[in-house]
Amino acid sequence: MKFNVSSQALYGITSSVSKIISAKNPIQILNNFLFTLDGNELIVKAADMENSLVGRIEVTEVDGEGSFCLDARRIVELLKLMPDQGLQIEVAENLDVTIKYNNGCYHTMAVSGMEYPTADQNPDKATQTIQFTAPGEVVMKGIENTLFAVSNEELRPQLTGILWDIKPDCIIFVSTDTRKLVRYTNSTVAPQQQCSFILPLKGASVLKNVFAKEETIRVTVSEVNVVFESATFTFDCRLIKGVFPDYNRVIPANNPYILTVDRQLLLNAVRRVAVFGDEGLNLIKFKFAGGSLTLQACDQGYGTSGWESVPCDYNGADMMMGFASLYMLEILSTFSASEIVMKLADPSRPAICLPVDDSTDTELLMLLMPMTIVE
Repeated sequence: MKFNVSSQALYGITSSVSKIISAKNPIQILNNFLFTLDGNELIVKAADMENSLVGRIEVTEVDGEGSFCLDARRIVELLKLMPDQGLQIEVAENLDVTIKYNNGCYHTMAVSGMEYPTADQNPDKATQTIQFTAPGEVVMKGIENTLFAVSNEELRPQLTGILWDIKPDCIIFVSTDTRKLVRYTNSTVAPQQQCSFILPLKGASVLKNVFAKEETIRVTVSEVNVVFESATFTFDCRLIKGVFPDYNRVIPANNPYILTVDRQLLLNAVRRVAVFGDEGLNLIKFKFAGGSLTLQACDQGYGTSGWESVPCDYNGADMMMGFASLYMLEILSTFSASEIVMKLADPSRPAICLPVDDSTDTELLMLLMPMTIVE
């Protein structure tokens, strides 16, 4: 079989699809791409032990059809270094592969496509599914706002992914590592379905990197896996088993004290004050008093300390709260609003952070647990 294809177009597909390949595969064949030529379409597939990712690209001057496997790393590296030009790829019956272009020619040996694992070899595939369609922008926003708060503790696998809580009139994305929690609600989508699933961290990262430019994504959910499909890619991802904690229970219903502050000013102040704090504890004291906010940090081991006053609008009782600078920086960096609101109650209860300019169709809420202050 043989076909012609643009080198840069093929590089775009193969580099995207390669993101699913694990660094260390227990099965050698999974270090390869599976190429399938079907009419004028070239299908490129990669997989690990639980997930698979497929990309599709149009080709020209096709002669024959079939499938073959090539080493993924070698192909991506070659295409990355190649200028944008037409390629002619020919696969002989003995699986000798020839890649030709204007001023070069490369030979390599392929592996039969019959040796590549297929979806039919997965006995856990469920038959009952729920399907809905969402704009790519909505999916990307949900992942971008929650990805940083995913836990990495393997003892609680339910927290090592992003919860998709699908409602008939909205989609809710939630993640937590027990120290911070993010809930992003988007009502611009009405799935007309109800279900929930936990998307693993790797799956969320692949979806964010590969589907970023896709306009529409069709989501098909079963008991054990979820399939994301666009015009160019199809991503089959194994879900995390278990039940995600009731996220609404940990969000305080009444935090009466309100702080409104410029997000960038607070972000920069936290960065500066954290330099003089204890790198182990990452503790910064937030002093709310007299309608103002003062940040304080110290490292007694090195004899360093610092404080900084931040302009704000605060309506509440005087108090001192401790927050981990690392987590506060993550939250402030994820928000895009120019101003944020912090809703507070007392030093032992979590702070709720919200953007001032949230639209009527979306809500982004972040919760941060306080740290104990020892005087």
